[in-house]
Order: sequence, then structure tokens, then C-alpha cells
Amino acid sequence: MTPSEILRKIRRIQIRTSHRVDEMLAGTWHSAFKGRGIEFEEVRPYQVGDDVRTIDWNVTARQDAPFVKLFREERELSVRLLVDCSASLNFGTQSQTKRELVTELGATLAMSAIKNNDRVGLTLFSDQIEKHLPARQGSRHVLRLIRELLTHEPIGEGTDLNMALEHLQRTAKRRTVVFLISDFQSDDFDRSLRVASQKHDVIPVVVSDAREQTMPSVGLVPLRDNESGQVRWLDTSSRQHRNWYEQMVRDRAEQRDALFRRYRLEPLHLHTGEDLGEPLRRYFHRREAH
Repeated sequence: MTPSEILRKIRRIQIRTSHRVDEMLAGTWHSAFKGRGIEFEEVRPYQVGDDVRTIDWNVTARQDAPFVKLFREERELSVRLLVDCSASLNFGTQSQTKRELVTELGATLAMSAIKNNDRVGLTLFSDQIEKHLPARQGSRHVLRLIRELLTHEPIGEGTDLNMALEHLQRTAKRRTVVFLISDFQSDDFDRSLRVASQKHDVIPVVVSDAREQTMPSVGLVPLRDNESGQVRWLDTSSRQHRNWYEQMVRDRAEQRDALFRRYRLEPLHLHTGEDLGEPLRRYFHRREAH
């Protein structure tokens, strides 16, 4: 793309996502995440009416009198978009690719954050860290995030979620709202997800395309793994082969969702070709209710 084409695309995304944030997500962002950035401030002597659950038993034992912990809610959130840009994101059959869906989503989340005076950062990853932009405020910063989402050409092709989450742990010093955006075609990230979710508010965002779930009967077709380059031929005219493929996809999804449940993470599922506004609004409202 030429610089002028890039600018026009960024402008279109900015206008579309700004309208979505104003019309559908207004008010839900802050209420969905308020109270989740809580930091310890000090201790003071217990007073009648204090919540006994806030008693600091270590200080109480040393002072031989009850003391309670005081906390403050952080006025601004720190938000991290941890975004998969591996080769498998280039797939799409529903009027857009998974990468185009991710770009639209990232822009919407970034716009929501800055409209609430929160700081937002971006980490793009494949099987390596491709780009890292620390969290900042302001519309110019968000436009840079959108440009990176739109134009970055990844060096790696595979997906290493474990490496991406370890990078998060090294670079996010304070509690952060983390949108982990991927199609999750990666294995062995159990431990790093557990560690990250203990410190941060991790929101897995699973992006997928309808054609990945089912296989039509179109004869002998090559299945190419976008990340490894490996090709496997599948006879789709065989119901047995189609069932095998669909069962494999379901098993992989169940293993992934079971991992999320283990660490009490509520994933957001998004599909190519659908409007983002309504599923995002429903997701934020569910968080409000918790």
C-alpha cells in the first residue's frame, strides 16, 4: 500500500470504530473494568464499622491492636493488546480475513481505552515478538497502534503464545487489563497463562472463520498449515474424512476452553464477517454483572 492508501484506511477504521464506541460501548468500558485496578495504600487502626475482612492480621499481632488495610482504586487503567499476527491470521472466507477482524477489534478497544483516559499498549507476536509499543494515552498514540495493526508485516510465521505471555510478564510491571487476541493455534502455554492470570486481568479473545469449523464436500483438497507450510491431502467427498476433520477441530477447541475455565478466564469469541459492536457490548455487560 502507498502512504496515501494507508492513511485513507486508517481514517476509515478510525471513523468506524469511533462511531461504534460512541453509540454502542459508551459507559460500558469503565463499568466493566472499574475496581479491577486496586492497589494497597496504607494501614490504620480499626474503627467501628470497618469491614473485618480488611484486617491486617500481621500488623494487628505486632501492635496488639486491630489494624485494617486501606486500598485505592486506580483512576486510570493500563491496557495491553497482545495480538497474534502469525500466518494463520491471513485466512478468511466471510468477507474479511482474521487479521482484518483483529485490526478492527484492536482499533475499537484502543479507542474505548483512550476515551476513558486509560493507557493502552500493543504487543504484536508470531513465534517471536514482532513489535512492542508501551502503554500511553492520546489519540495520536492510538493512530500509531492502528497503523501497526494494519501494516505490520510479520517476520515469523508460527504462533508462540508461551513466549508472548512471558514477554508480558517482563514488561507489565503493574496490574494490566490484557486482551490476548489470537486464533490460539498454539500448544503448551498452560503455565505461562496461569502465571499471567494471577497478576493481570487476562481476557482471551478467540478469532475464527466459519470454514475452519466444517469442511464441504469438494473432492480431494490440500490442507496447508499456514504456519508450518506442511501440506496434507484430504478427500472431502468422504463423510468419514469430513467427520474426522470436524471432530479434530472440536477437540482442539474444547481443550482450549477447558484451559480457560481452569483459570477462571471468560473468553470472547469473534468470527469473521460479523459486526463487532454487539458481541463486545454483551461481553462488557456480563463483566459489569460480575
